[in-house]
Amino acid sequence: MNPLIHVDGVTVRYGRKTAVDRVTLTIPRGAVYALLGRNGAGKSSLVRCLLGQQKPAAGAIQLFGEDVWRRRAALMERTGVVSEEADAPPEMPVAALARFCARLYARWDQRLVDERLRRFKIPPSTRFGDLSKGQKKQVSLALALAMSPDLLVLDDPTLGLDVVARKSLFEEVIAELADRGITVFITTHDLGGIEAIADRVGILKDGVLAVDDEMEALKARFRRIRYPAAVTRAVVSNYEDAAAFEGAEVSPMSLEEIFIAVAGEGAES
Repeated sequence: MNPLIHVDGVTVRYGRKTAVDRVTLTIPRGAVYALLGRNGAGKSSLVRCLLGQQKPAAGAIQLFGEDVWRRRAALMERTGVVSEEADAPPEMPVAALARFCARLYARWDQRLVDERLRRFKIPPSTRFGDLSKGQKKQVSLALALAMSPDLLVLDDPTLGLDVVARKSLFEEVIAELADRGITVFITTHDLGGIEAIADRVGILKDGVLAVDDEMEALKARFRRIRYPAAVTRAVVSNYEDAAAFEGAEVSPMSLEEIFIAVAGEGAES
């Protein structure tokens, strides 16, 4: 089966600075791919290229088997986007915003917007500028899903949200996945929230894709090793044979712990 997303050797430069360095990855249909990285690691640059908003200095990206830079208008008909900063005219009521979007997408389903607004307890007459940050993200998600996308791109969607709002947003995504099996590409700092739903994880470090693995395989090969007698601790990224660490305390690691080991200050380049 052809992949839904294929990133082939993508490099992004700003002057002499390389923000994304020869990144290659493939995402199948129906998968949830989480792209992680510290601030400045190159996530936003890669997302802009993925959405056809920016042409990479080298390499190419295909969505649905077509070049996104050449076919952006048609491909965005099938791609829902929730950006890091929800943006719309502040004076525009939510209902008017939905009517505007409905004219742009052939597969628009107004029923989905109405249902989510009721569930989120957001009156359609509310001006976008009067919404809280969490409500703006909820409206953005409702609009992105109402276009009946095959691909949903979430660029740090929980940034600045409280615990309740983050949980609500992830639950909405999970419900939609269960109902329609759409593909999700998400960048996030909410590692606890994404750990439960991501199929595959990529970790960008200084523009390089340092990790690209299935979630369960990634968690299976990372272990924290401790030798009590020698007061020695280490992180092993290719754990396979327990016998090789006889006498050691071996413990599994969370996605957050793995991320810190790979991309943290003390991690090797």
